[in-house]
Amino acid sequence: MVAIVGLSGSLRKGSFNSGLLRAAVEAAPAGCTIAAESIRDIPVYDADLEAGALPARVAELRAAIDGADGLLLVSPEYNNSIPGPFKNAIDWLSSSTTGGEEIFRRRPVGLIGASPGPFGTLNAQTAWLTVFRALAMRPWLGATLYVMGARGKFDGDGNLTDADTRRRLEKYLAGFAEFVAAATR
Repeated sequence: MVAIVGLSGSLRKGSFNSGLLRAAVEAAPAGCTIAAESIRDIPVYDADLEAGALPARVAELRAAIDGADGLLLVSPEYNNSIPGPFKNAIDWLSSSTTGGEEIFRRRPVGLIGASPGPFGTLNAQTAWLTVFRALAMRPWLGATLYVMGARGKFDGDGNLTDADTRRRLEKYLAGFAEFVAAATR
């Protein structure tokens, strides 16, 4: 069984990206589970805080990621790049003074996202590549999923309603699960 942690980078109630993650949990292929996680309750990174006890939510997420075979990031796009809260969460999780960089090293990672804009999350996904390289992650580049025009593909609660996007998500997840399985053999 392939175990993947899915992490939404949005805090908004009714978020398209949290909805996309919920749809991914439902669409996980046979032999694969996706556990949905959130960046909620992670404080703003502060080296003074880092010198003390690791914030509880950071420790919980680290344990979840460390116990999984792969990581699926579901990223919004703000101002054509990575949202600050999501990058902040990764900075906390990868903190080297507390050994966090090891949870990402060689970890298979997938990246999807949804945006109301005409290009989906293309620019944010491109910006994430630098982070993946810095953390020595193993990104799956076999397919992309940029959900554009998200307002017409999700309902008011952020649930995915578009059948074509769901099919594309299923195809993406099937390939990503195979990649994770091969990487963990």
